[in-house]
Amino acid sequence: MKPKFKILIIAGSDSSGGAGIQADIKTVTALGGYAMTAITAITSQNTTGVNSIVPISSKEIENQILFTCKDIKPNAIKIGMLHSSSVISSILKILKKIRIKKIILDPVMVAKGGFRLINNKAIVLLKKRLIKKVNLITPNIPEAEILTNKKIKNLDDMISSAKILLSHGASNILIKGGHEKTKILHDVFINKKEIKIFKNKKIKTKNTHGTGCTLSSAITSFFACGKTLNKSCELGIKYVNQAIRSNPNYGKGHGPINHLNSILIDKKFK
Repeated sequence: MKPKFKILIIAGSDSSGGAGIQADIKTVTALGGYAMTAITAITSQNTTGVNSIVPISSKEIENQILFTCKDIKPNAIKIGMLHSSSVISSILKILKKIRIKKIILDPVMVAKGGFRLINNKAIVLLKKRLIKKVNLITPNIPEAEILTNKKIKNLDDMISSAKILLSHGASNILIKGGHEKTKILHDVFINKKEIKIFKNKKIKTKNTHGTGCTLSSAITSFFACGKTLNKSCELGIKYVNQAIRSNPNYGKGHGPINHLNSILIDKKFK
């Protein structure tokens, strides 16, 4: 089977394979695409938490993006962990050069165990400039709270926070409700013309490492195939929910999900 689309992933590496660029590559591949990467940071982590982060220089991130796109032009870009304002400035400059029209931003700020992955200067620049240059941003509730300086306690708060992000220049927002304490979780998709609420039953499991990275990569994949952003979010959420339900239960902490859930294997391996 030939790949149906090409995705450039700009994100950090997760040594445990559950999140970050490893989760992104698995997702794009499982959904039938070809994944290319520009690594922004190397992390030492496992399911129990992050041990260390080694940032990649802005110049080397630029080199990865430019040299890759010069040879194989992606249909879409997924952006994840950007740890500093200098890296975000570089990304803004590069996006002007490569002129890719479909860009999804997952504003990764805090790891599952609470480890901070981005500094305050970077958050300001991301909020002031980068969210205006992408088609969709996909913050979870804690990230949306940081971006809007507003506490989110319920669905109404999620909608009002999304509207604040619209006023800051974002064109489309998906606020993910995985941190809700309710039995039914809500993901809020919003732009200036529509509000769509995706409702799903909460799955009882601690194994949700990398769900945000996986979802944004799944959305980017469907978007690259020509689906609308609304439909891409719907299909991405379905993919992630199935990946959570079929998780392999690896590790002692927040384990990974099953990125292979979209692949049907007909042959028995002996």
